[in-house]
This record gives sequence, C-alpha cells and structure tokens, in this order.
Amino acid sequence: MCEYRHPNKARLSCKLNSDCIFVSFCLLSALIDINVNTGRLKASPLTALGGAKANAIGFYVTKPNEHFDVLIVGAGISGIGAAYHLQNKSPSRSFAILEGRENIGGTWDLFRYPGIRSDSDMYTLGYSFKPWREEDAIAGGDSILNYLNETLDENNLRDKIRFGMKVITANWSSADAHWSLEIASSDGSKHTLTCSFLFMCSGYYNYEKGYLPDFKGYDDFEGIIAHPQHWTPDIDYKGKKVIVIGSGATAVTLVPAMAEDAEHVTMLQRSPSYVVSQPQQDKLAIKLRRWLPHWLAYKITRTKKVLLNIFFYNLIRKYPKLFKARLIKMVQTELGPDFDVKTHFTPDYNPWDQRVCSVPDADLFKAIKSDHVSVITDHIDHFTKTGIKLQSGTHLEADMIVPATGLALQTLGGMVLKLDGKEIKVGETTNYKGMSLSNVPNFAWTVGYTNSSWTLKADLTATYVCRLLNYMEQHGYTVCTPALSDADAGAEPILTFSSGYIQRSIKELPKQGTVPPWKNHQNYISDLLALKFGKIADGVMKFSKK
Repeated sequence: MCEYRHPNKARLSCKLNSDCIFVSFCLLSALIDINVNTGRLKASPLTALGGAKANAIGFYVTKPNEHFDVLIVGAGISGIGAAYHLQNKSPSRSFAILEGRENIGGTWDLFRYPGIRSDSDMYTLGYSFKPWREEDAIAGGDSILNYLNETLDENNLRDKIRFGMKVITANWSSADAHWSLEIASSDGSKHTLTCSFLFMCSGYYNYEKGYLPDFKGYDDFEGIIAHPQHWTPDIDYKGKKVIVIGSGATAVTLVPAMAEDAEHVTMLQRSPSYVVSQPQQDKLAIKLRRWLPHWLAYKITRTKKVLLNIFFYNLIRKYPKLFKARLIKMVQTELGPDFDVKTHFTPDYNPWDQRVCSVPDADLFKAIKSDHVSVITDHIDHFTKTGIKLQSGTHLEADMIVPATGLALQTLGGMVLKLDGKEIKVGETTNYKGMSLSNVPNFAWTVGYTNSSWTLKADLTATYVCRLLNYMEQHGYTVCTPALSDADAGAEPILTFSSGYIQRSIKELPKQGTVPPWKNHQNYISDLLALKFGKIADGVMKFSKK
C-alpha cells in the first residue's frame, strides 16, 4: 500500500463543559488517587537473575534464556505508566519493557502529521501520578512526547526499555508456569525471553499501516499521496491544493493545520461526524495552579473532568435526540446561518455511537469561515491524474491527496498468543474486567476507553495488575487464570462503537459477557471500584501453586 508517493511514483513507506466545582469533587479526587496498601514484599528470587546492559546507542544486549517476573510489551503511554506502577507498587518484581520500534511514545512518536494533538484533555490523558503542567489542555504531539520522556527520567525507567525488539510469539507453558517470547530484533537477530507474567501495552491498531480503501484509479493520480500514519518531514504542501479524505479525528486535526500554508484544503467526506469545539485551555485549572500545589490543582481538575465526562456521556446516551439537535445547533452557531450544516455536520447516527470529535477553540470552524477550507460530502467515484471524480459528477482538482481514512485494528500488536503450543484465537475469548482474556494464565492487556481518555483505564489496569501480583506473592501462588464457564461466555464484542475501524476488525476482538467481571463497563467509576478496590479473589480468578 502506498503511504507516501511523490509525483515520480517513488513510494515511501463542546462547549459542553463547566468551570463549576464543588467540595464533593475534592473529596472524590482524594478517593480516586488514594493509594491502595500494596505492601513492601521481600525480594523475589527471580530478581537475582540480573538484567541486560545498554550498549553505546541505547539498545540492550539480551542474555540467553533471560527471565523476568513481568515483561511489558510497548513503550507508549500505557507501557510507561505500567512500568511506573510496577516499580512503585510491586517493587520486588523484576521487569523490562519490550519496544518494537526505536523510540518511546507509541502513537505520539509514530504520528507526525501537521497539527497532531490529543483528542482528550491532558488532565485525564495524563497519568494519575504526574501532573500536567502546561497551560494547553488539548496538547500537541511534541508536548505529550516531552511529558512521557519526563516520566521516564524522573522515575529512572529508561534503562528498563529494550528497543528494537518485536514480539512475534508468546507461548504459555503449563509445565513451566511461564511465558516464552520469541522476539525479532531490529538488527535481524532472534531472541527468546521468558517471564512469569505478560503485560501487553501495545494498543490495538496496526503501527505499520493504516486503513486505505480500494479506491478506483488510485495509481492514476500524478500528484502526492500522503497517509497521515506515515507522514515524513519532507512532505511539502505549501501553496498546494490539498484534498483530505475523511471526517474523523485525524481529518478535523489535519484540515485547519494544513490550511495555514496550503493554497486551499478540501475536506472530502462520505458522511459527517459530530464535531464539538472545546477550549484549548482550562481556565479553572490555570487559576487553581496559582493558589494550590500543582499536585492538588491537578487532582481537582482531573476529578472535575472525569465527573463531567461521565455525566454528559450518560445524559447524551439517555436523551440522544435532544443532544443531537444541540450539537448541530452549536455547529450552526459557529459557522453562521448560511452554512449547510444539515449536509456537512449532521450524522445519521446518535452521538457516541461513534466517538465525538473535538476541536480546540473552534479551529476547524474558523478555517472553514476563512475561505481557505471547503467541506464536501459525497462519494468518490475514482481518482484521476489531477484529482478526484465524485459520484455526483464533480471533479476536484488537487496537487496532494491525504487519505485520513482511519486505523487498521490489530490485536496484541500482531503477536501470536499460544497456550501449550496451541494458538489462542483472541476473537474467541471473553474479556475479564476489561483487561484480560478468559482462560489465559498470567496475562493482562491494556485497552483504554472509547468514550473517555485512554490513560484513565490504563492507570487502573496497571494498578490492578500490581494488586494481583502482590496477592499472589503474599499467598505463594504462581499462576492466576480467569476461568470462564460456558454460561458466562460472551457474545457481544468488547468494543461496541459503530465506527468503521472497529467494525472492520470486529471478529478479531474479544467478546464480553452480560455481567461482571465479564462485562466491559466503559465507565471510570465502575472500573475504579472493581480494579482498585474490588476483591482479587473474586471466585472467577483461579489461583494455583507450581
């Protein structure tokens, strides 16, 4: 698939918020960030096995048959957070982070397209243990990457990362009670590492390629085609006519950013999405930092954001018609009475059937009003040498086409999961507490929220894993398995969004049941109670001694 192509054909790879805050927010803030007594356990005998040493360029020389208590796969926002929690809440456990790429950051290092930013506020996308100190609540990719690097350095975690190590297969041996990981190194060598517990923090989309529809005549276009997932610094759009295909979070980010230098940008969408403006900065958060310690101001702001998000999400889902009308009216107010909002910003589904796109300080709407951006809702018939022919008969001229057509889902980073040599079909398993798989021993998988910030769930998942590991050590257990009965087997996918990127890969995702712990809540308060304060020995998680 062509992700970036020069003309010579060479291919290279809502304002639905409030500044009101009550004493109850402060009380719940303390509750949310209260530390569970995990205990200081004696050193694990596995810790004495030693670790690898960094070579001159920051990679690590792996010892043959090296074993860890825990291996974390992925050095993005989830993996770095998991490492922090393990180091501080399960200090007796040896661990390492395996990262297939050569940099930390995951999403925030991979995506380099113009305007790349968070689509959630940083008070909830940030970690519970590290305050977000910048003034922008909706932050750019470089700021987020700096935040992650600070987290590594402040907690001495950088030397835990093994770069350039892609996990190909993970096999659980019941006889040995450990995972054996087959790893392909970036230098072409092969390695095997073993661990007692496998913690997947690799997200759920394919890093190597995004989704690209089979556009008729795609290769006929003589201009530049650049996929956002493979953006490179040499891509020049200054003074060019650009078509951005898509209507999701990537498209609404790209369009106003590219409009600053392009001659004209056309956002071409097959169908519209809900788009809501929200402030770039949280004024209350900025005021609180002037009067309170940063950690306390952060907790209060974080709690406010969490509660407002849950409140409005549930309200919108309960009264979808009312809020659909409200969201559309807000767009009409931004763009003026003469803009055709019914055609271009009125989806045919209810709010939160798919993720609602947010734009900071109405930047997309401002770009549209500036006449540097136009929005067209139509279907593509085929690509031509000079642009795109639509099914309506209109031809759009372009020097550059950017297919912001979505992600390609990929479970477990493409790793093959096995149990005693037999492959585990992830799509045939049932989710346990939104972070593990039925009948798979000593395993966790971070999957963030679709209706809120990813890191909220990642923090809770890592906290639960530490509680689980400490419980096992305290009681002398070596194996834990969420045991699924036939009666509890799930039938509904763990992610229920109607978004194309989910529906295209629905069979690859684990199922969910109808009752806890097999039900995936998508609710921070419910997960807080279950993962941070709920019983470890819940009758479903089975423990044994090897």
